Parts: sequence; structure tokens; C-alpha cells
Amino acid sequence: MGRLPHVTWLQSFEAAARHASFSAAAEELGMTPAAVSQQIRLLERKLGTELFVRLPRGVTLTDTGKAYAQPIRRSFADMMSATNSLFRNSTMRTVRVRASISFAGLVIAPRIAEFYALHPDISVQLTSFVWADKFHDDPADIDIRYGTGDWDDGTVQHLGHEYAIPVCHPEYAASFPQPLTIQALAAGRIVSIMGSESDWVQLSEQHGLNLRTTGDWFKVDSSFIALQSAIARAGSVMVLKRFADHYLEQGLLIAPFDYRLPIRLAHFLVRSGKSNPGEEVQIFCDWLMSALP
Repeated sequence: MGRLPHVTWLQSFEAAARHASFSAAAEELGMTPAAVSQQIRLLERKLGTELFVRLPRGVTLTDTGKAYAQPIRRSFADMMSATNSLFRNSTMRTVRVRASISFAGLVIAPRIAEFYALHPDISVQLTSFVWADKFHDDPADIDIRYGTGDWDDGTVQHLGHEYAIPVCHPEYAASFPQPLTIQALAAGRIVSIMGSESDWVQLSEQHGLNLRTTGDWFKVDSSFIALQSAIARAGSVMVLKRFADHYLEQGLLIAPFDYRLPIRLAHFLVRSGKSNPGEEVQIFCDWLMSALP
């Protein structure tokens, strides 16, 4: 046959096949039903076979039409996907965000679909780190940092006071003599987060619990890893409630007690002083503030 059929003929065919109607295809394509019918007649003549059975009301595909419709529909979908992935970003605004692996994975990622639903024209590039206290040469527009907020390389915004709670897997809690006590949990296996090793001691002093821990048998550098370990029944962990919320809501972990430990440090949103932020950066900042638990 040589040359492919005209793309407009194929477009009319694909739409008519999907709707089983020349009229519905015409409405979608901004054409008249007679024009769609003519396009398909030309396609059938080109291919030398009928693709539709014309009925008193509507149309239905012939067996050949059904076989042809699938690869044509797939081809149009592939073309649309390629066009969007290669060229859509040129019209989209981008916000570049850096955050700790725990904040990125446990706070932003579970909620990012909400942001997209509100702002589909803004793309977000999210990168993670373990520790960061400066923008350096990183081209990020926004940092989410944990500390005292005393940074001088951007505009700093406090993201709310935080407190830690003890959490564990329900089956791990059930492995102790019942009813479970906070003293027994503290004396069991503790997954410790580097930089927060004294949290159990501080919780004990604040609430007069007289806790005795057996030591940190497993120590990690992020809350994310600590929580994943707790899900695997490795032990209990004292962690920021903001980080544990996602697991608590899903029932993957439990907080067996109401004891809370206020934390002196906090998370801060730091807007880079180097970049010249557009409206999209402020939009993301406002959304994050409203979305935080």
C-alpha cells in the first residue's frame, strides 16, 4: 500500500470507533457528522475494506474494524504521551524543593497529589537529604530544614511546634505481658534515631515514669528508616508524631500511650535568597502550610 492513510481519516475513525457513533465523534472533533462519514469512507476506500456496519441508529465495527481500532487507538495515545512528556514542561512552572528524606517521604509525598489537583500547571522537583544547613550551589527554591531556625541564607518560616511519641507495631505490642506498660515497652527493643537518643530519658523525666531502657540495639540516621524498622517489628521508636501520622492512620503502627515529649527543635521552610522566585514558589509554600498536620 505504500503511504499511510491521512491522519485526519485515522482520527475520525478512532473517535467513531470509541463512541460507536459518527455524530459523537463529530462533536468531539468539531466537525459535522457528514464530514466524519466522508473521512471514514475515504479511509475504507484506501484500505479496501469496510470498517463499520452502518445501522439505522449508530454504527458498529466490523471484525476488521475492531482489529484495526486497537493499534490506532494505541498509536494516538503514544503520540499524546510523547507530546506531553517532551513539550508540556515548557509551559509549566516548576518549584524545586529539598527536604530531609523523612519529611519528603512522610509529609510531602503522601500529600503531593492534593497539590497537583489544585495546581496542575505547576511541577514539583523534590530531592532529599539527611542533613542540610545551607543552599550552597544547589538550585533549590525551597528547603525544609530541621533545627533552631537560625539560618541566614534565605527567608525562614516556622512550620509549627513538634512533639515525639512512642510507637510500635501492634504485634510487637502484643508480644509483652498484658496489659502493656510504658515501662515494659521502654525496656524492650529500642530503635534509636541519631540525634534523638535521649528522648526516652526526657520522656521519663517529664512525666515521672521511671523508665529504664536496655540500650539502643539498632540506631539509624532518619525517622523514615526507624519507622520502617518498627513496621518490621524491630522494636519501638520515639518519633515525631508528624512523621508517624501516615502509619498510624493506616493502622501499620500504633501509639499505645498518650505520653508526649515536646521537642525544642522544629522544621522550618527556608526560601532561597539566591533565586528570583516566581508566583509558583509562594503557591507551594502556602499550600504546604495549609496541608501540614
